[in-house]
Amino acid sequence: MTLDEFYDQEMKRNVEEQERQKNQPNVETMSKVTMAKSHLMGLVGDEDTCTAFLLGGIGELNDKREPNFLVVKKDTTIGDIESNLKRLMARKDIGIILINQHIANDVRHIIEAHTAPIPALLEIPSKEHPYDAAKDSILKRAKGMFNVDEMR
Repeated sequence: MTLDEFYDQEMKRNVEEQERQKNQPNVETMSKVTMAKSHLMGLVGDEDTCTAFLLGGIGELNDKREPNFLVVKKDTTIGDIESNLKRLMARKDIGIILINQHIANDVRHIIEAHTAPIPALLEIPSKEHPYDAAKDSILKRAKGMFNVDEMR
């Protein structure tokens, strides 16, 4: 094989490789798309719940330096809980809001008025207050979508 033939062969391989790469998804592009579609979790909970989730890594600040969580203490007013829950619900970067069920009972009117799929509001138990399915408005909605006779 001459040098010219070798050069031509290498050029063909390079062109073929470039064509293959054009047809394959770019890893950098894929990660940017994935990041663009990701959402944060929001949290409204008592000190123990917030501590556990923050240690798990969900704590974030947005561009306005607003946290994606609210620690509800004994002296936190219902008005503060309502305003912070509404603020979390209005944020476009939050996809799920977890709220302790005993706190959700205090702002039930806001939770029941929320009908948008994102952010999803999920009631969770706390260490001091067990979960009561009868009080969970999301579970009530889900049960209302299905007729018991259809499930058998």
